[in-house]
Parts: sequence; C-alpha cells; structure tokens
Amino acid sequence: MPFAATTDRTVPHNLEAERALLGSILLDNSALNQALEIIAKDDFFSEGHRLTFEKMLDLSEKNRAIDLVTLSEELAKDGLLEKSGGAAYLSSLTDGVPLGTTAAVAEYSRIIKEKSLVRRLINASNNVIARCLEGTDDPESLIDLAQSQVFDIAEQKVKSGFLTVRDVVQSSFGSIEKLLDRGSRITGVATGFRELDDMTAGLQPSELIIVAARPSLGKTALALNIAAHAAIKDHKVVGMFSLEMSKESLVIRLLCSEAEIDSHRFRTGFVDRDHESREWDKMTRALGRLAEAPIHIEDMPALSIMQIRAKARRLKAEKGLDLLIVDYLQLVTGHGRFENRTQEVSFISRGLKSIAKELHVPVLALSQLSRAPEQRPGQRPQLSDLRESGSIEQDSDVVIFIFRERRSQEDEEEEGEFARGGVETKLIIGKQRNGPTGEIPLIFMRPWAAFREMTREPEEP
Repeated sequence: MPFAATTDRTVPHNLEAERALLGSILLDNSALNQALEIIAKDDFFSEGHRLTFEKMLDLSEKNRAIDLVTLSEELAKDGLLEKSGGAAYLSSLTDGVPLGTTAAVAEYSRIIKEKSLVRRLINASNNVIARCLEGTDDPESLIDLAQSQVFDIAEQKVKSGFLTVRDVVQSSFGSIEKLLDRGSRITGVATGFRELDDMTAGLQPSELIIVAARPSLGKTALALNIAAHAAIKDHKVVGMFSLEMSKESLVIRLLCSEAEIDSHRFRTGFVDRDHESREWDKMTRALGRLAEAPIHIEDMPALSIMQIRAKARRLKAEKGLDLLIVDYLQLVTGHGRFENRTQEVSFISRGLKSIAKELHVPVLALSQLSRAPEQRPGQRPQLSDLRESGSIEQDSDVVIFIFRERRSQEDEEEEGEFARGGVETKLIIGKQRNGPTGEIPLIFMRPWAAFREMTREPEEP
C-alpha cells in the first residue's frame, strides 16, 4: 500500500510475522483461507511479501498447489521473482515455522492487520495535515475529511474492495435463511404497516427511501410511526434529524400517537389528570414504552449534509444505528457554492444516499412536493413533482407519496372526519428499485397525528 511518511521514524510493521505467515502457507495451503478471514494483500508492509502473497492467491484461485516450485514459477513468469527476494529467500520462509499451528496462523495475521491499520491511520493523518497546510479548504470540509478517513479505517472489513457474486450470494442467503427460520418475510426494518412491509420487505439497509407529500399531509407523523414501531416493537436504534420541529414537540407527538390521545387537548392542558382515568393510564403506559425506546433525536436547524454524516457516524459508533430519518430534505444545506438550488438539492440527495451506503442503514428522508399536483385533475402526485431536483428520483431506491383524495367542504362537514376521527389516506409507492409499486390504504387519525391500518379498529381518543 502507498505510504507517505513525514518523519524519519520507521512506520509500524512486523516483517517476522509476515515471513512466518507466508511460510505457514507454503507448509499448509489451507492456512491461506484462514489468513484471508483477517487480512488482505495490501496489509503487507514489504512489497516483496505482498507480491508473494498475491501470487499465492492466484495459485489458489486456479486450484494449484502452493509450493516453492509453483510459486517461483509464477513470480518469474511475471518478472517479479527478484522483487520478491529471489528463490533463495522464498525457500527460507519456512525456516523455523511450526507445521499445523492454526492458532499461530491467526496470530500472525492479527499482528499484520494491526500494524497495517496503524499505518493507514498515520497515512490518513498525513493527508489531512497536508490539506490543512495547503489552506484551500474550509474547516468544515477538513473535519469531514478527517472523520471520513478515520471512520473508513475503523469500519474496514477484512475483505475490502470488490466482492465476487459468490461471496455476496453466500452472505445474503445466510441472512435470508435466518429470516425463513423465524417465518418472517421482512428482511429490513419493519415499518409496522403490514401491506407496506409486504411490498417492500421492510426498509432495506443502504437504501434511500423518500416520503414525499404536500404540507400538512402527515410526513412527520408517518416517520414517527415508523420510528416508534422500529424502536419499541423491534428494539432497533433509530436516529432522527428534525430540522423543522424541536425535540420537545417531537416527543409530545410520539407520546400522543403511542397513547392515542388528542394532541390538542394534551397541549392545552385538558387531558384528564385523574390517576384512575383511562386517559391517564394510556399516557403513563406510553411514556414507559417511549422511555425505553432507543430513539435519538437531533433538532439542530440548518444542518449541512456533512454535519448529518458526522453525527450519524458518531451515533453508530457509540450506540449502534438501524434506521436514520431526516425531516426534511429541503431544509438540509449543501456545502460550498452552487449555481442554483437544484444543484444544491442534488448534492444533498446524493449525500444522503452515500450515508445510507457508508453506514449500511436505511435512510428515510422526508421531502416536499412542488405545487404541480394542485394544477392537475385529481391532484395525484407523481415522480416529477419531487421538489427542486430530479436527482431525488434518481438517487432514491424507494419513493412513497402520501395522498389524500380531495373532498368537498360539504362532504367533510357531513362525515365529520376532520373534526373527530380518521381520514382515508393512501401511501403510493411511486418507485421501488427492487420491488413492486402500488397503493396502500391507511387511516390518518388527526387527533393523534398518527397513521393506522384500515383493518384495525381505531380506539376512541
């Protein structure tokens, strides 16, 4: 691996461990597979050792024996024998190496890996220092660069870079088998809405899910419903960035939704405070459930995409992270200069998708729609209505619209839905990269600011 040193001190490495590992593989070819569970070729400090290990991998892929003859032949064929130390050096690799020591192979590999990680950390630090000294970047960009490089090192997997289809299939089927054993069809984070979960199999890791609607149709309410179900029912760690509402307002909405009590009466102090009352009992039970729920809320306004990434990284490192919610996309700021708002929103949507992939979690981002639906008959939303940027549609894996049929004032007054109970609402899956599109009917309970399934009888508030 390329390394830039800024001092005369020798960077951390252990040539003896590298020699011992290569010698172990020559003595017992199965040691290669054991080593690959811990290290990769770029973890070797010595170029000669790295080249030797690379050729061992090539021989293994071809199902050929790895010994002094085949290894020397492969290196010589590519003109790399001398760079690897020569035939005499290769034959000396087995000197003093015990045969059949599985524990020793793992230990050699761990030593090599640890030294490699320290070198990578030094290299990353040098890169950040160099950028700081150049003076061309602002502090926020430099902090993001430093965090990104250190996070990449901390999260580095044994097998970095490309994976073969076989590797991916084996990994995926392992997860699916566990789910089938449990009798579950949900492979991601469950939303709590059965029809939505049936169509999406849950919110999938590394995917960007957009929930879009015109104002006051329940975007935040839907996000809070999903967050509460994930955290309370499935004990998932949820991180929520609220750029519009305060922490206190969100918690009140969570409480009223979970307890199914009228949020307006709660805010104005008209909730029955009699400790023997049914309303008080529902509220205290809901408070108990929410107090144990791993929902983490950040309500700092005007967050940049870099700040969101940094805070999400920290949350995952300290508490874990299963679902990230951003409310809402158009309030996130870009970083740097953009010719227009469309470019900035494109930068933000790409950034959210990048966070989903980097942290391997679903990112649920709420988004405003343009006024276009109001200009067409029926006002049904479509993908082109996503506000300020076509890249939201491109970057997203799933797009869900919240849609409510327009009713006449007479109908509303006659049915009394807006005053007392539920309003029929549809979730429209307008895009799903890996699944079907379609509609899901729900009831929006205005008093609680919460969604419920059509099949469930809502409890009287």
